[in-house]
Amino acid sequence: MATFISVPLKKTSEVDLVKPLSKFVTAAYPASEEQAEYLRAVEELNKLRKNALGRPLDKHESSLEILLRYYDQLCAIEPKFPFSENQLCLTFTWKDAFDKGSLFGGSVKLALASLGYEKTCVLFNAAALASQIASEQNLDNDEGLKAAAKYYQLAGGAFGHIKDTVLSALNREPTMDISPETVCTLSHIMLAQAQEVFFLKATSDKMKDALIAKLANQAADFYCDAFKQCQYKDNLPKYFYFQEVIPVLAAKHCIMQANAELHQSILAKQKKRFGEEIARLQHAADLVKNVASRYDEYVSVKDLSDKINRALTAAKKDNDFIYHDRVPEVKDLEHICKAVLVKASPITPPLSQKFTDLFEKMVPMAVQQSMSIYSQRKAETVNRLVGTMRETTNLCNGVLASLNLPAALEDLSGDSIPQSIAEKARSVVQLGGLQSIEQLIKDLPELLTRNREILDESLKMLDNEETTDNELRTKFNQRWNRTPSGDLYKPLRAEGGNFRDILDKAVQADQVVRDRYSAHGDMIALLCRPEDELNAAIPSANPTKTLQGSEVVNVLRSLLSQLDEMKKERETIEGEIKAVTFDMSATFLMALAQDGVLNEEQLSLSQLDQLYGAYNQRVQATVRTQEELLGQVQTSHQEFSSLKQSNTEANQREEVLKKLASAHDSYVEISSNLREGTKFYNDLTEILLKFQNKCSDIVFARKTEREELLKELQQSIAREPSAPSFNVPAYQSTPAAGPTPAPRTVFPLQPQQAQQQPPAKPQPPTRPPPPSIIPQAASTAPTNTPATGPPSSNPPPMAPPSQAQGPPYPTYQGYPGYYQVPMGYNPYPYGQYNMPYMPYQATPGQGGYPGAPPAGQPYPGYPQQPPQQQPYYPQQ
Repeated sequence: MATFISVPLKKTSEVDLVKPLSKFVTAAYPASEEQAEYLRAVEELNKLRKNALGRPLDKHESSLEILLRYYDQLCAIEPKFPFSENQLCLTFTWKDAFDKGSLFGGSVKLALASLGYEKTCVLFNAAALASQIASEQNLDNDEGLKAAAKYYQLAGGAFGHIKDTVLSALNREPTMDISPETVCTLSHIMLAQAQEVFFLKATSDKMKDALIAKLANQAADFYCDAFKQCQYKDNLPKYFYFQEVIPVLAAKHCIMQANAELHQSILAKQKKRFGEEIARLQHAADLVKNVASRYDEYVSVKDLSDKINRALTAAKKDNDFIYHDRVPEVKDLEHICKAVLVKASPITPPLSQKFTDLFEKMVPMAVQQSMSIYSQRKAETVNRLVGTMRETTNLCNGVLASLNLPAALEDLSGDSIPQSIAEKARSVVQLGGLQSIEQLIKDLPELLTRNREILDESLKMLDNEETTDNELRTKFNQRWNRTPSGDLYKPLRAEGGNFRDILDKAVQADQVVRDRYSAHGDMIALLCRPEDELNAAIPSANPTKTLQGSEVVNVLRSLLSQLDEMKKERETIEGEIKAVTFDMSATFLMALAQDGVLNEEQLSLSQLDQLYGAYNQRVQATVRTQEELLGQVQTSHQEFSSLKQSNTEANQREEVLKKLASAHDSYVEISSNLREGTKFYNDLTEILLKFQNKCSDIVFARKTEREELLKELQQSIAREPSAPSFNVPAYQSTPAAGPTPAPRTVFPLQPQQAQQQPPAKPQPPTRPPPPSIIPQAASTAPTNTPATGPPSSNPPPMAPPSQAQGPPYPTYQGYPGYYQVPMGYNPYPYGQYNMPYMPYQATPGQGGYPGAPPAGQPYPGYPQQPPQQQPYYPQQ
């Protein structure tokens, strides 16, 4: 009686996890100890998948532990890697567990670039293996019963979890084996079997009959629900698996109900309700008899039937001779109560007892993304503060250069190079002079071209794949049911458009630098000359030594000294700002653990305000100080200019000195801009190469998916009929000759069915005795027209040339008014050899046909007859 249902495992194709995951780790984590550790973890993950899915699994707890460990690892890495079709694309292919396909079409399978799909299929296999392990348990001892109940409840919980999550995990129609309807049915079956195990445990422990009856009645209800699930779903009964399962469910429903009635009858006997006892035993006997007559090939109920019949016989005997209690109708009996002891196991990772996360130190993707955004916010804050200080310093230098300070204070003699100009000239030469700037300007177009080529090639790959996808979508219409490439590539195209905008802005910035170099190139070249040539190029003027010790000169020098101190303070602040570091991962992890979500903006802005709030105040203080000092410098310079002797030569000399000071500042700024531009292009090249790899990976994954889908479409087309169905005319469907074979019945007919059978078709008359033929008659001409029979696919047997090939069909001249029997009713189709019929010559007592073959061989042309039919020649 203990026949339990198990579920077959799904089969998958091999997937290389090492290459794409290692590429992500290498890109996300620069060369460090963490990278080496994560790369080793990737190798271990790939081995774990091969152990869990790449080989046949034994029906043992150790095999289930491997599956659960792999499932737990998938759950652990899901938030840590960007698994998606347009980022980290891994395509998993799984076959339907139930649909074995056809000879030409192959089995049904589905390939998706979704880790949720992989998790669902792995959990399905874990549930299926748990059902198989439970079915293998020895139910004659407590350990086997407990293990079976445990694994059936685990399987029921896993199938129920798939029902709730499969649609959101796949975002498309799944295969039938993991569809919500199918796994819901399987969950009902597993829980029903778990309830039956509890019934067996209660029976073996000899618990009270009232409890056992409740457990059995609840198990019957569970089996009834599972049976209805199978019957009501249109797609399930077509599977051979469910065609075998449905009879077992129906039988188990009756068996559990019979057990409930049996134990409830014992309870009725204890309460002196002998009529109820007999009614329940009769109902149980009917149920078991129904199972024995309809489902005997699936479930054996002999022991249970004997037990019920013995109890029924004894109860009837006692009631007939002693109690004479009225036996009620089954419909009038009280309903048996129910007791539910099973509960679907919750699927809450980790399910494995020995699970250890291979990527324990890796933070989730939500934290990684928040860290990336935080780094951008931090960089923007640092650039804003540093940029403010540099812009303010450049403004100060420009104002001082326009006033020819400090050169005007150092050039009181009027015929020598001011000290500040000489220092600036030496600084330009040390920084590389014109050659350095010209080389940097020359390199920029090459770097720009390289970046544009990488970006164009990346987008071209996307364009080509999208074009192919659109062509196939147009060709196959609704059959091409994968995500359109245009929708999938939107984020990548947006990213590519952003890169193109960045390059366009960089080109504009490069042009600004070139224009500035063209404007100050002559003065920069003058600063690069030797000191004597530089002195000769500066016009001389009348000395103004009378201002050497004046108060205004001392005030200007004091103000310039304060400005220099302020510039040095800014350099110090800039270094401190760039040196600030803070690890936000702990803050993000804590927030994610507490709230389940991350408010990155709030956390980042709060932390950045704490880190850089004081520096922002110091930067603003230096800006205000500079404004005050520059105002005082301009006032003092006006007084200084009024005291100087103004003439043409002095004005020319001052103008040249201003240009030289401005050329130095422009050189420093241009050189810095060009170096930053070179670094920008080189860094952008690495980013674009990563973008190109991302595009290449997704295009390759889409190509693999496209090939799989094309293969499936070809198989489905091969399974379809080549022409539409049409009605065959009745005269074509009726055979023209030969008797209609009797139908075969697999199951014996019930009496009611036998009465409904149509009357038997009248049989042809019995063949008369064989005629007697003279040997010479074989060469005489026939007197009758030969009958035309159906052509035979086999060649006629060869007989000796002196004998007739096949017996003649007689005309039966001795029977007046008897016509020749049509060949359609002739069980011996002699006419198939197309030989003329020989004339009948009746000679009583003649032996046999001429040209008889040797002893032990059949007559040529005579078909072999079944042993039940009458012999060829009736007894004389």
